[in-house]
Amino acid sequence: MARILLFTGKGGVGKTSLAAATALRAARRGHRTLVISTDAAHNLADVFAQPLGPEPTRLAPNLEGQEIDVYYSVEKHWGKLRDYLLQVFRWRGMDDVFAEEMSVLPGMEEVAGFLWVHEHVESGRYDLIVIDAAPTGETLRFLSLPDVGRWWMEKFFPIQRRVARVLRPAVQAVSDIPVPQEATYDAAERLFRQLDAIHQRFTDPETTSVRLVVNPEAVVIQESQRTLTYLHLFGYPVDAVIVNRVLPEEAGRGYFAAMREAQAGHLERIREAFAPLPILEVPHFPEEVLGRERLERLGEALYGERDPAERFFRGEVFRVRTEDDGRVALELKLPFARREQVDLLHRGHELRIQVGSYRRNLHLPRIFYGRAIERARLESGELHIVFGPREENP
Repeated sequence: MARILLFTGKGGVGKTSLAAATALRAARRGHRTLVISTDAAHNLADVFAQPLGPEPTRLAPNLEGQEIDVYYSVEKHWGKLRDYLLQVFRWRGMDDVFAEEMSVLPGMEEVAGFLWVHEHVESGRYDLIVIDAAPTGETLRFLSLPDVGRWWMEKFFPIQRRVARVLRPAVQAVSDIPVPQEATYDAAERLFRQLDAIHQRFTDPETTSVRLVVNPEAVVIQESQRTLTYLHLFGYPVDAVIVNRVLPEEAGRGYFAAMREAQAGHLERIREAFAPLPILEVPHFPEEVLGRERLERLGEALYGERDPAERFFRGEVFRVRTEDDGRVALELKLPFARREQVDLLHRGHELRIQVGSYRRNLHLPRIFYGRAIERARLESGELHIVFGPREENP
C-alpha cells in the first residue's frame, strides 16, 4: 500500500519546493514516487523546471509528477454527472461554452484531488505519493470534503433517488425538464464511495502523514496553530512541522541582524508550541530553489540521512476510555483551541464538534450508543467528553 505525505501551509511558505524536494529525495532512495499538485495555482512544474500535464509525467528515475486539471478530471472521473449538469444548463438556455464552464461546480477541484489520489493508490504503481496541497484554507476544505459527502450520501441521497425514480415518468410525459437517470445516481454513489475510501486512508497514521510547513514569522505561526487544531479535529495525522527559510548564523550581523534575532524568538516559540511534534529546520538558500540540482540540495538539508517516507511521529488523535462506573469518555486533541470556540451537539449516533468556523460530524462507535453527554471540558489542548451510563431504552 502506497504511503501518502501531504504538505500544507500558509501561501508563500515554500511548501511546493519542500514537497518536490521530498519526492526527489525519496525517489533517489529507490521509492517509486509520485508528486501531485492539488493547488489550483500550480507551480510544481516551475519548481522542477519541467513541463507537467494532467496525467503523471516522468521527471527522474523512480519519480513522476502531475498537476491536476479540473476540466480534464471532470471528463475522466464523473462524465455522467457532468452530462446531466450540461443538460440542465442548456435547458435553461445557456450556450455551450457557458454551460461547459458552469458544469465545473465549486468543490470539484477538491473532489478531483481525492479521486486522483484514490486511483494512484489503487493502481499499485507507487510506493510513495507526495501531495503538494493548496494553502491551508483550501486544504481544510479539501480534507473536510469526505465528511460532508458522507452526510449527504446517508441523509439526503437515498430520498432524492427514490423521489426521482417515482417522478421521472410523470415529468418526462409532460415536460422536457432534465431528470437525473439511474446511471447519474450510480455515478454519484461511486464518487462518494471513492471519497470515503480515500478518507479512511488519509486518516490512517500508518498510511498518511501531514507535514505542516511554516516560516519563522508571527502571522504564519498563528495560522499554523489554527491549522493544526483543525487537522486534529478531522482526524488527520501530523508527523512533523517544517520550519522553512531559517536565516543562518552569519546573518546575525549587519542588515539582517534584527530579522535573525526575531527568527530566533519565533523558533523557540515554534518548538514550545508544537511539541511533541518533530521540528525540522531548513536554512534560507541564497538562491531561488528551482531545478533538480537545487531541489536535491534542499532535500539533503531537510532530511539528512533520514528516509523522507518514514513516519516521524506516532501519537493518537482520538482516544476512547471506559471508566469503572459505566461511563465512557471520548478524548480528542485540539491544540491551540479556545474554550469559547468549541461547540458540541449530540444527536443519536452522531456528535457534531465545531471549532471556530469548522465543523465535523463524528459517527460514534457502538460503545457510545444509548448514552448522553454528561460533561465536557477543554484542558491543555485536549477535549474531554464524558458520556453517561447506557440508557435502558435508547
